[in-house]
Parts: sequence; C-alpha cells; structure tokens
Amino acid sequence: MRKSINGLSVVVATEMQLDLKSPTFFVFTNKRRTHMKILYFDKSGFALWLKRLEGSKLSWPKHVENSVVEITAEDMELLLDDVNVLTRFKKVHFEKIV
Repeated sequence: MRKSINGLSVVVATEMQLDLKSPTFFVFTNKRRTHMKILYFDKSGFALWLKRLEGSKLSWPKHVENSVVEITAEDMELLLDDVNVLTRFKKVHFEKIV
C-alpha cells in the first residue's frame, strides 16, 4: 500500500497491460485486506481513493487465479459495503438426479 498514483499506474500499464484511461476502476488491496485503493481516470486526470477498515477485513479472496478480475458496477458497490462478490455464489454440482 505504499504506491501512490504514479506507482499504481505503472502496475496497471505494465504488469496488467490495461488501458489506464479506460472507464475502469482499478482496485488494489493490501495483504492483510484492511486497506483498499481505487485508481481511475476521470476526464481531467487520475484520482486515487483509499478505504481503511477499522476492526475488520475486506471480503477479498487471498488467492485468485488471475491477477485481473472483472466485476460489475453493482458488485463494486457491494464490495465497498464489504460483501465478498467473488465467492458469494458457489457453483452447485449434483452427483445424482433422482
């Protein structure tokens, strides 16, 4: 969580290979999942938001298959309300049908 706008912009552009000026929120969390940073471009420049939780952790999985995970605007709103949007719906597998 030491990176600011410039450092996070480099991560998005070089490591994630994404367009920084696209209409996208780029969300980062720390290892303890107590802080979340949101980087985005808003027509005139970059903005960076920080959310710090007091006494709880973000519902963000420790391990994801890809470093880039796409979620909807509705899921982003839920994420800000501390709902785990990546694992809230589990796949159901049936072994038998009777």
